[in-house]
Amino acid sequence: MDELVQPDDLEPGDLVALPDDAGRYRVMTVRLGQGGFILRVSPTDGSLPGTEREVTLTVAARLRRYGRIRTF
Repeated sequence: MDELVQPDDLEPGDLVALPDDAGRYRVMTVRLGQGGFILRVSPTDGSLPGTEREVTLTVAARLRRYGRIRTF
């Protein structure tokens, strides 16, 4: 799956490309915060553990989703 989505369409496990960033990231959490949706993401390129970061996006932001990794 390769589609354009908005931050409120995301779930943990989704693989996305962030605006203005060439890397791909796995969405760890999605929550609503002041100013928009707060995503905690982790790089999918095999970077070192602990490289998670938080990104705040407005609902107007468009992301490219590449698929989903199911977590049980």
